[in-house]
Amino acid sequence: MEGREEDVRLGANKFSEKQGLGTVAQDRDYKEPPPAPLFEPGELTSWSFYRAGIAEFIATFLFLYVSILTVMGYARAPNKCQTVGVQGIAWAFGGMIFALVYCTAGISGGHINPAVTLGLFLARKLSLTRAIFYMIMQCLGAICGAGVVKGFQPTPYQALGGGANYVHPGYTKGDGLGAEIVGTFVLVYTVFSATDAKRSARDSHVPILAPLPIGFAVFLVHLATIPVTGTGINPARSLGTAIIYNRHLNSWNDHWVFWVGPFIGAILAALYHQVIIRAIPFKSR
Repeated sequence: MEGREEDVRLGANKFSEKQGLGTVAQDRDYKEPPPAPLFEPGELTSWSFYRAGIAEFIATFLFLYVSILTVMGYARAPNKCQTVGVQGIAWAFGGMIFALVYCTAGISGGHINPAVTLGLFLARKLSLTRAIFYMIMQCLGAICGAGVVKGFQPTPYQALGGGANYVHPGYTKGDGLGAEIVGTFVLVYTVFSATDAKRSARDSHVPILAPLPIGFAVFLVHLATIPVTGTGINPARSLGTAIIYNRHLNSWNDHWVFWVGPFIGAILAALYHQVIIRAIPFKSR
């Protein structure tokens, strides 16, 4: 018993009061990483630049493929109690983001969303060249993902709405815009918090766990906003389904909501994190 009590005493005193459990560099001096240049022409000759774009294309392609098939499976069932339900759709979107961010974070950063890319660009985490390239590849990936679903199941795809986003009956465009702004704010703010360089320097487990809260944020936002807009919060996802489906008039009439809303939400999240939470503009150089 005496030996065991000694082990407990030593274990309790193993960490100093300055360094809490689960931290590695609590008292380490932290230096803010330099902002990415606005233009970086040298990227255009680097294979890693194009590899990252391809990763964004494939990730968005897979994201659209799995998520649209899940929505179609829900819509085609005669009895909704026999389907995955709205919760299952939310899990499909959130789970795919979790998996794809985990797979691509080390290659491209795992954006898979032009709104996320815009927010990180405003925070100077990547150059304008890379941001534009990512957005183009994300949109192309979304179009191809929706196109493959339609190619495999053309009749069900057209009959079941193709997963296209629009403001649902009973809601105004203002309601839809507000839902997209707040939903994207939640997502992009979570991305900033989960990938914060200062937290990564202090807590070694943060980079490993980053995909989990990001995917969970997507899941929760879908639960809240599927009844309103079908949940966009990703302009590439909304564009891909609108182009390939191209039958529901509202999917084009309301399409601006799914660009303006997410971009406003991303801008607000970037400002909140950089100016309020991190207070970067007020730090002495």
